[in-house]
Amino acid sequence: MTDKVRIDTLVANSLNANNETYLARQAEFESNVRSYPRKLPLAIAKAEGVWITDVENNQYLDCLAGAGTLALGHNHPDMLKSIQDVITSGLPLHTLDLTTPLKDRFSEYLLSLLPGQGKEYCLQFTGPSGADAVEAALKLAKKHTGRSSVISFSGGYHGMTHGALAVTGNLSPKEAINGMMPEVQFMPYPHLYRCPLGIGGEAGVKALTYYFENLINDVESGVRKPAAVILEAVQGEGGVNPAPAEWLQRIRKVTQEHGILLIIDEVQAGFARTGKFFAFEHAGIEPDIIVMSKAVGGGLPLAVLAIKKQFDAWEPGHHTGTFRGNQLAMATGLTTLQHLKDNQIAEKVAAQGEWLKARLAELQKRYPVIGHVRGLGLMIGIEIVKPGEAQDHMGCYPADGQLSALLQKKCFEAGLILERGGRNGCVLRLLPSLLITNDELGIFLDKFEQALLAAGVKPV
Repeated sequence: MTDKVRIDTLVANSLNANNETYLARQAEFESNVRSYPRKLPLAIAKAEGVWITDVENNQYLDCLAGAGTLALGHNHPDMLKSIQDVITSGLPLHTLDLTTPLKDRFSEYLLSLLPGQGKEYCLQFTGPSGADAVEAALKLAKKHTGRSSVISFSGGYHGMTHGALAVTGNLSPKEAINGMMPEVQFMPYPHLYRCPLGIGGEAGVKALTYYFENLINDVESGVRKPAAVILEAVQGEGGVNPAPAEWLQRIRKVTQEHGILLIIDEVQAGFARTGKFFAFEHAGIEPDIIVMSKAVGGGLPLAVLAIKKQFDAWEPGHHTGTFRGNQLAMATGLTTLQHLKDNQIAEKVAAQGEWLKARLAELQKRYPVIGHVRGLGLMIGIEIVKPGEAQDHMGCYPADGQLSALLQKKCFEAGLILERGGRNGCVLRLLPSLLITNDELGIFLDKFEQALLAAGVKPV
């Protein structure tokens, strides 16, 4: 029989071990579906704030932060204390959807952050992933309206479960998956650099706005009136594309006029990430359903819907989930939300985002492989291009997913962790802890330029 192992002893003994040994064992133990270890080949021993230490005692600046989940960074002392407090309180760790004083306080506080202090909203706790919350939102919209179709947008990402994948733009994970959820109509999403209509600028946004409105109003469009429109106010996996405020405002107006539920997916962009508590606030709109996960649980699994009360058409038990009562996640989530609010982190993040984009724009002048820098707050994308090739009619160079992948590798070798996204992975994406300091952002810039040079990119 195997001896019991203390976690602290296991971690302590792992230091000065070998990354390759752990990665080889993981390859033996786990399915081919694992993805991050293929791009970021390390075994993590410790983490604190924005820093990760691997088993070989190498340090990395983490600008991935659990794909935006770790709003306060790794092992924030307030987070650890909230976990310890729950463990010693006598509260059950598993409650299905039964009530506890902690759940009551978390619900009250989360609602207070929603438009109108949440007076028009109620909460639904789903299975602890953004994908399950998306599934619930789609089902509820169909149940309320009695309609079956959904409009989604190219470049959108909403998860990997069956319905969520059906409304996701990326085609690769859909290959050889038959019987996708029917009646999903995709429409073009505005792009600050590569307008899908080939127009660009304000004219492109106006054309996309008209295109959407006309599709809904046209009795010969061939598209039945949908139950819902689902979108991200800032597309994350799709390449960090913020929605223009006027486009989003018009979509809100048209959906209201036609009784179509507007579902805003705030899984990645929510909770101060974009310089507002919610990304849709940049347009001053109120969604009918808000999908929340990642940062809402403070780094632990949790997913929640906020539903306008008039659309709460559920019958008891019509969407359930065994792990929708995660008390530890409600404790860390409450701690996260309070810290973000009490310390005005959204305002800090907004200022840092503008500063960082300006520094990246300066870097772009010297390294023209940086085709475009975009984003809001600390949700920033850097599109990598081929400046030696011909520009299109809008002046955009071809995207360079191959160089983007090499840059991610060279960033890792320089001690910098970041992710890729966008079409063919051509966009390097930043999603660091929202508590990252200006000095640490300066370290990011240094390491990123180091990676450009290591990848053979010559400054001009």
